[in-house]
Amino acid sequence: MKNIFFIGMPSSGKSTLGKRVADALHYRFLDTDKQIVRDEGRSIPEIFAESGEAYFREAEHRVLRTIRPGDNTVVSTGGGMPCFHDNMAYINATGISVFLDVPVEILVRRLLAHATDDRPLNNPSDPNLFDTLQQRYKHRLQFYNQAAIIVAGETNEEEVLRRIGVWM
Repeated sequence: MKNIFFIGMPSSGKSTLGKRVADALHYRFLDTDKQIVRDEGRSIPEIFAESGEAYFREAEHRVLRTIRPGDNTVVSTGGGMPCFHDNMAYINATGISVFLDVPVEILVRRLLAHATDDRPLNNPSDPNLFDTLQQRYKHRLQFYNQAAIIVAGETNEEEVLRRIGVWM
């Protein structure tokens, strides 16, 4: 069976849907950000502050390369993971990529509703959060659009499972 990689902007639902899809398929679930925190022994904001974004992107690259074809894993990637180190090519070579394309207005609402300090590039107290996310979305779209499956708007696991079924 193929791995399934959820990609998209922060708060697009990658972890929530990923867990549900993993349960439905009896797959293992992996959240790459949580794996990096476990591996590093420090939070993502600490990694950014102490080692910088480039180091964090290398850590993402290392975690991604531990996933092999046929691992039967559903992966929730960090929002920027597909955009660095040829990661999108690796994702597509080792599984089925699913881009959760959620409008920026909804992302902002979700980020504000679940305001945490664990997203160093998306500060909920930023008065320009919408513009910041809009610019980041535009930049990342070229990578996200390489996904095998693009799900626009809000969705649920049944719809995602139906769309994935074509690729399995």
